[in-house]
Amino acid sequence: MSGAAGETDAAGENGERPTIDALLEDARRRLAGSPRERRGDWVQARRLLGFGRAPRIVPVGDVWHVGVLLIADAEVYATGEVLRARTEAPRGYTAEAQRERSERAAAAARGGFADGEVVHLGAEPLDLGALRRGEASGPLSVVAGVVHVRWSASGAPRPLADYLDEQFALR
Repeated sequence: MSGAAGETDAAGENGERPTIDALLEDARRRLAGSPRERRGDWVQARRLLGFGRAPRIVPVGDVWHVGVLLIADAEVYATGEVLRARTEAPRGYTAEAQRERSERAAAAARGGFADGEVVHLGAEPLDLGALRRGEASGPLSVVAGVVHVRWSASGAPRPLADYLDEQFALR
């Protein structure tokens, strides 16, 4: 431990700060063999015999869900909406937001997700090039040469290396 209470030194064994590429390579290595979840995206169905069909959410890739990040083989995304696919059924709702969420879950089931499968919708790709240049992208930023993550709207940014270590410890 060094610095303020609870902070760890994000420098590597030789005193160098790990790059975003090194952090992600290490994360992928640590995640190898862990189950993945799928990202989904909206597709408007073509008209069939002049009739419109309900929109659906189709699978677009596999990712590891690590807190506020979705880590794929080559890309990294900021987590968007997380829902579970569910077949459509008549239900009573007390709130319009509940009805809309249920419609998205049904759209995922129509798109090929299994009933109960986790679906990541609206994940934003992070610009790793911007991070390499010291700029921010999504919940990631670079402060004094160290990649940081903002894990909540009200939380202070913390070193990504520490955040990843904590996330892996929770698995």
